[in-house]
Amino acid sequence: MPGVLPEGEPVPRDGSLPATARRAVGARGFGVYVHVPFCASRCGYCDFNTYTAAELGGGASRETYADSVLAELALAARVLGDSPPQRVDTVFVGGGTPTLLPADDLARILDGIDRVWGLAADAEVTTEANPESVTPESLKTLRAAGYTRISLGMQSAAPGVLAVLDRRHSAGRATAAALEARDAGFEHVNLDLIYGTPGETADDFAASLAQVVDAGVDHVSAYALIVEDGTRLAARMRRGELPYPSDDVAADRYLAAEAALGAAGFSWYEVSNWARSAAAACRHNLLYWTGADWWGLGPGAHSHVGGVRWWNVKHPSAYAARLAEGASPALAREVLSADEQHMEDVMLRVRLASGLPLDVLDEPGRAGAERARDAGLLDAGAYARGLVVLTLRGRLLADAVVRDLLP
Repeated sequence: MPGVLPEGEPVPRDGSLPATARRAVGARGFGVYVHVPFCASRCGYCDFNTYTAAELGGGASRETYADSVLAELALAARVLGDSPPQRVDTVFVGGGTPTLLPADDLARILDGIDRVWGLAADAEVTTEANPESVTPESLKTLRAAGYTRISLGMQSAAPGVLAVLDRRHSAGRATAAALEARDAGFEHVNLDLIYGTPGETADDFAASLAQVVDAGVDHVSAYALIVEDGTRLAARMRRGELPYPSDDVAADRYLAAEAALGAAGFSWYEVSNWARSAAAACRHNLLYWTGADWWGLGPGAHSHVGGVRWWNVKHPSAYAARLAEGASPALAREVLSADEQHMEDVMLRVRLASGLPLDVLDEPGRAGAERARDAGLLDAGAYARGLVVLTLRGRLLADAVVRDLLP
């Protein structure tokens, strides 16, 4: 969850939604996101809504956090009332570092979601984890509780790169944790990479990719480093201690990732995500990218139901206090217009390998798509079938393509 929340209109104290938003909850899928805002230390590049023990202050604690989440879940059940989703298709526990909570608390939260709305028989249940925050025993507990997928923050295999990013784990710990997760019975394991960190060499990134492949995971996410205002990394760059990331280097790294992962049997299904099979793709993220509904539990978490999007108060103590009073923790919300929903649909679906149907574009948008095809940014074969699908070069210039589709 990003560190800065947008403005919006007030949310009723009881969190109630317009009747129009509740008419077809989950018609395009329904997920639950759980934000766990705790970290052992703050990484220099991170601007997510997270807190170390020293930053947390009073009024909230890890020990009582699961109870607060379950209180919001009870409120969510009241809000949706007689129009609940038919089932929960996906659950994603993110952070922060969710696995700083006891595995039993993560199990209790998942059980609460199942009791309130019911997990689909084939539900995908993911937790993020830092490599140093899991053990073979905790992984077995999570798997036995119903977690089917784990996403480990590796970032790099190069010690120097990890040091620049202020990561605490050793260079080999992420791949070791991935192997432990497979041994614990996890069906799907993801490793996250960040590329383009100052000081990272092409050999550093090649070694990271090789370790990922050797770990036997079935999913890889790779993102270019983004320097966010207010972070320690941004301050170091402003002082001239580190150079700013290079777009050309980032493009080279992306091409290296596509080549190495493609050779190892991975296929891209979203610009920054590769999977060994369709079953290994992250269904929760696909739910976001295709305009489905989800309820976000936790401080700073965002939700989307029936074209209404809202976000919770950021600080864990304010979040817990509102719930203790029986009030919604939502800070503000926005009702998306048809034009806004269309814009988001185009922006997100064009990044998918499954593509965007040409017929959802207006006339200027279709003209933009034709220009992008002629420039080699869209797959000509897919275009002939009525789909907007990025080529490899198009993936490098995805933002420019989107601008051409939304003139």
